[in-house]
Amino acid sequence: QDQLVESGGGLVQPGGSLRLSCLASGRTISSYSMGWFRQAPGKEREFVAAINWSGGNTYYADSVKGRFTISRDNAKNTVYLQMNSLKPEDTAVYYCNAVSRPSMTPVWGSWGQGTQVTVSA
Repeated sequence: QDQLVESGGGLVQPGGSLRLSCLASGRTISSYSMGWFRQAPGKEREFVAAINWSGGNTYYADSVKGRFTISRDNAKNTVYLQMNSLKPEDTAVYYCNAVSRPSMTPVWGSWGQGTQVTVSA
């Protein structure tokens, strides 16, 4: 069964770091641009970052530019999000999905369970 499994979230103080992982099982990600999205309580899910199939091009929402880094390992069918200098407004559930460019909209209709990131003192 096709599945996206996000992990690596947790509780961190402002200014801290976390590294999220997204493992795709049942489907191969190597031919897709992949991305991260997040949804905060009471808000719509929003685009965070994307990376093209080879990893040669990356794209970021203005709110995370310079703080977050997306990467991928196609051999491991995994996408990563390194998050540094975290702020309370980064608190959300983070999800991964394939991404359609240039709109940066999700491709697959099904989502994983996400991973909770909470930034709080």
